[in-house]
Amino acid sequence: MRRLTPLLLAATLALAAPAVAQVRAPDGAPNPTASSVNEEMLFKQDPKIHGRISIPNATAANLIQPQGREWREFRESWLPWIGGLVVLGMLAALGLFYFTRGRIRLEHSEESGRKILRFNGFERFSHWMTATCFIVLSLSGLNYIFGKRLLMPLIGPEAFATLAQYGKYAHIYLAWPFMLGVLFMLVLWIKDNIPGRIDWIWLKQGGGLLGDAHPSAGRFNAGQKMVFWMVVGFGLAMGATGIMMIFPFAVTDINGMQIMQVIHSLIGVVFIAGILAHIYIGSLGMEGAYDAMGSGEVDLAWAKVHHDLWVKEQQAKTASGPQLGRGQVPAE
Repeated sequence: MRRLTPLLLAATLALAAPAVAQVRAPDGAPNPTASSVNEEMLFKQDPKIHGRISIPNATAANLIQPQGREWREFRESWLPWIGGLVVLGMLAALGLFYFTRGRIRLEHSEESGRKILRFNGFERFSHWMTATCFIVLSLSGLNYIFGKRLLMPLIGPEAFATLAQYGKYAHIYLAWPFMLGVLFMLVLWIKDNIPGRIDWIWLKQGGGLLGDAHPSAGRFNAGQKMVFWMVVGFGLAMGATGIMMIFPFAVTDINGMQIMQVIHSLIGVVFIAGILAHIYIGSLGMEGAYDAMGSGEVDLAWAKVHHDLWVKEQQAKTASGPQLGRGQVPAE
């Protein structure tokens, strides 16, 4: 088939060219330039140049597809710059914030040392399953953008080819538990992530990140709600575009496949940057925050500072008895 491709292209160009009267030079000899096929004119008539094939795969008849040049220009030139600026820019911003604001310390009180259950076992399982898959998907996706520029010169083409191949397998197969985890979190936490008036007050006060005051919040504050909707929205969008690339040409043609890849990659780099901020706040940025997804229990004094309305709600349930969740540790 590869040997026939140039012949098919030449034949197609000859058949598709409009009838042009033979133009001769001043000396009477034929002018090959004036009577040659005009590629620009052909593309105006049809955005693709097709050949004739005898195999079932109709997409193999595509000989020239000019939009592919624009897609290649985006992938090879624009995407690395966009990805680098977004991801490295977020890392730089977090580093600057850490060295200027410092870590948000746990405020001790007479209630320090007492625990309250924040997330149960299934909630933590859903979170960590999704998070683990996301990390592998992010690394393999970044390798697609930067690997041949940064990694291949260090480890060599053979090792890089092997790594990229296994990265591709991981990217495809771990996409499914990632999407499942996003759906789990949507069902588990959507009722606690509906925006309200208290969230606007939290945002106006900087969420306690820019000063010493800690505005009131429910189970999830406004910042966490934004992360939740980012994960759900971007997760579903990445899943939809990813499935269309896993099963090529099932829904769209080659132009649609290229558009899906552009959307997938742009959402991906913004998604990675947003999750980097989430990881920072949940670990290094705030003392005591990691315990919520680590053991599931947080210090009662910490909870009253950062999620006071939720603590009052949980203590009311504990006092009344029947509403106490199974396995929940009383808050008082």
